[in-house]
Amino acid sequence: MEEMQIFLSLSLDFAEINEVLRSLNEGFVKSLEIFVLTLLGAFPLGLIIAFGSMSKIAIIRWFNKFMVWVIRGTPLMLQLIIIYYGPGIILNNNWWGSGSTGRFIAAMIAFILNYACYFSEIYRGGIEGIPKGQYEAGEVLGMTKSQIFFRVVLLQVIKRIIPPMGNEIITLVKDTSLVRVISVYELMWNGQNFIKSEGIIWPMLFTGVYYLLFSGLLTLFLGWLEKKMDYFKV
Repeated sequence: MEEMQIFLSLSLDFAEINEVLRSLNEGFVKSLEIFVLTLLGAFPLGLIIAFGSMSKIAIIRWFNKFMVWVIRGTPLMLQLIIIYYGPGIILNNNWWGSGSTGRFIAAMIAFILNYACYFSEIYRGGIEGIPKGQYEAGEVLGMTKSQIFFRVVLLQVIKRIIPPMGNEIITLVKDTSLVRVISVYELMWNGQNFIKSEGIIWPMLFTGVYYLLFSGLLTLFLGWLEKKMDYFKV
């Protein structure tokens, strides 16, 4: 009888563990989706904003610099709240709706805009750090401005920006947890939910393992990428 009770207890424990891991895996997939889509949107948008910040047209340059200042100077959590709840409060028109799709779209807009502004400053620093002689040499060879940028400057910029860009990418891994403020069910939300529903805290603590492993893999990849660019001395 005692052996049967032990067996049932173990079965219940394994069932609980399976349920927790299933929920955390679902949350991690959502966090990974936010991570990937943010990078896909922020990389090109950040370059566009960087060009705007370096524009010779004053109104474009100052508008971009003002936008970057506002985004970098306010918390991402606040931006999520304003973008999702703002239209309903200010305009009495909830663009996003109350469903999960609308919340996710609002979260992606906030994340892409936020990280694009941070990336833009990294791009700008990398581009402006290239000696003017590189541009002049390209002009002497009869290259157009676009050819000079993509064939001469770009690889040198990539080499320069890998370390600071890597720091922002690692930060993004952890920032994905902020979307729970507008009820997007990512990894942290799913772990926290077990505290409320089951009264157990270890799933919440176990989310740290997911973040550590993912950040570790990214760190290894970024280190490998930086070594691959070592041949390009700047």
